[in-house]
Amino acid sequence: MSREIKRFEPSDNEVILGILNDSKGVLDKLYEAYFPMILQLVVMNSGNDDDAKDVFQESVIILYNKVKKGDFVLNSKLKTFIYSVCRRLWLKRLSQKSRVTGNIVDFEEVLSVECDIEQQEERDKQFDLMELALGRLGEPCKTIIEDFYMNSKSMQDICEKFGYTNADNAKNQKYKCLQRLKKLFFQA
Repeated sequence: MSREIKRFEPSDNEVILGILNDSKGVLDKLYEAYFPMILQLVVMNSGNDDDAKDVFQESVIILYNKVKKGDFVLNSKLKTFIYSVCRRLWLKRLSQKSRVTGNIVDFEEVLSVECDIEQQEERDKQFDLMELALGRLGEPCKTIIEDFYMNSKSMQDICEKFGYTNADNAKNQKYKCLQRLKKLFFQA
């Protein structure tokens, strides 16, 4: 009777909390659970063990930095995220070495991380600029914008909160506030 060795996969939350708490053990578990699939991906696509280790290490660093930044949102399984990042990194490396011109052989679900890595960094910069502009906006504009766009309050609620005579006056004020916010955003 043969026994299959089952790898221990840490839960996604366990990994994220482990990274936040600087747990070396969680990174070891991550390596044990997910490196074999990355090794298979790289070796099946013109790579070797060292290439796989490099790509996997790079993906763990990307994950680590995103989690440590504090605003990481996992929109898939962690396994899929890591595989997709490694796949993208390996494709990039292959294209730099001109080893492959066709498609890469996949055996796992893949996320489109081309936009996730580069465009997410760009979006993060844009959000940081928007947050800076919103902080410089001043009151009552900052609260009006936050109430309407972030807290989904109606114009009638905003009208009552700020004592405007009617919702149309509140709407006009919101428009003026948006114009000021745009100006501050594009100055930054």
